[in-house]
Amino acid sequence: MSKVTKDIEAPLAKVFSYIDENKGKFVETLSQAVAIKSVSADPTLRNEVFKMMEWAKTKLLALGAVVELCDIGSQVLDGKNVPLPPVLLGSLGKNPKKTTVCLYGHLDVQPADKSDGWATEPFVLTERDDKLFGRGSTDDKGPVLGWLHAIEAFQNTGSELPVNLKFVFEGMEESGSIGLDKLLMKQKETFFNDVDFVCISDSYWLGTEKPCLTYGLRGMCCFGIEIEGSSKDLHSGMFGGIVYEAMSDLIYVLSQLVDIKGNILIPGINEGVEPLSEKEKELYNKIKFDVDHYCNEIGAYKPLKETKEELLMSNWRYPSLSIHGIEGAFSGSGFKTVIPRKVIGKFSIRLVPNQDPSRIAQIAKAYINKIWEDRQSPNKLNIITEGDGGNPWMTDPFNAHYLAAHNATEMVYSIEPDYTRGGGSIPVTLTLQEVTGKNVLLLPMGAGDDGAHSQNEKIDVRNYIEGTKLMAAYLHEVSKIK
Repeated sequence: MSKVTKDIEAPLAKVFSYIDENKGKFVETLSQAVAIKSVSADPTLRNEVFKMMEWAKTKLLALGAVVELCDIGSQVLDGKNVPLPPVLLGSLGKNPKKTTVCLYGHLDVQPADKSDGWATEPFVLTERDDKLFGRGSTDDKGPVLGWLHAIEAFQNTGSELPVNLKFVFEGMEESGSIGLDKLLMKQKETFFNDVDFVCISDSYWLGTEKPCLTYGLRGMCCFGIEIEGSSKDLHSGMFGGIVYEAMSDLIYVLSQLVDIKGNILIPGINEGVEPLSEKEKELYNKIKFDVDHYCNEIGAYKPLKETKEELLMSNWRYPSLSIHGIEGAFSGSGFKTVIPRKVIGKFSIRLVPNQDPSRIAQIAKAYINKIWEDRQSPNKLNIITEGDGGNPWMTDPFNAHYLAAHNATEMVYSIEPDYTRGGGSIPVTLTLQEVTGKNVLLLPMGAGDDGAHSQNEKIDVRNYIEGTKLMAAYLHEVSKIK
């Protein structure tokens, strides 16, 4: 990898020094954020998500921002009406001569418990080997705090904040961003009318050494296959061999969705996938990525694809199907010899640009119904879809916005960033592009081995601190765009 040296202008040099000097303080702030159990999927913890949004509001007010917590209504969970956490909309600066950047982040997290296999308490930030372990440390509380620390560094070094800022922070991203799109669309002609660029830091480096800029994401459809076999759970000793079992039916259907090599078995699932162009192929050739090292980092026995290019394309530019779990079946330790009355198998399909979630849902449902018809079971089948699905997103990265981020990356890390697409989904990316009509950039802070959504989620101290400098440098560089 060739090193690049960029001169650091005087205001930024002060900002970078401030960030280094306040490393301990910034880690402590992240510790406070991680301690709030803002799990959006758990209705019993919904009050914690509200607490998290209020906490963020207080932090922004201390920086001088104008902040509003916007009510977006409620949702029905387990037959109960549960209030949705508010969306935080904020503004800092309104100088008409300055560029205005909209920053998006989320403050809710995935569920976590030490019994899941965590080495430490997930909601207690734990530093070990220059890594900060804790739920939300990298997804997405650490990156959100990076923006706030960068602003603080400008303000406390007598350096003028180079741009106007708009903030969109939500508390339901991990649960489908319910209610967010509707709110943002309503604000199109008001809150967003003067936005010049949008930046999101909710993605990751491809590996652990080299930073990147992300210009594409996959969309997603989520499904539940519900099979009901009886009106109550049954004892396998008394009823085994007598009834058609729902679990056996479900395992059969799930086994027909994807093969051993990860190929989706649903006919027509590649509808809309763009052919690979020579120009795109060259981007993959340039990326530094070691397949074996990557598998070792995540503890996988073997990759589905053999080459770097095949593996990256499989994750970025082609749809994939993953089976996530079964609801209604016994999952504790030991044995419980019960035949469950009803089970729900849960899976998702990640979509790529030019694929419509509603169309893919139709294709998947038709295939499952055909599989079920062939099964000839008398049990009841119901196919559940979660929400409207998330649309994929992609932009052209060869523009002034991405160049500004490129220059900022070189300034902080002394290396040119890779240009990557992401295998994950951030549906609000496309929404923000639509409501602003402006270019959206994904500026990752975390590394590829951070374990977002997994046990022992972490962010490296280096990424947290240098990533905060990157955010400051980005604001500085984007302010130069005419």
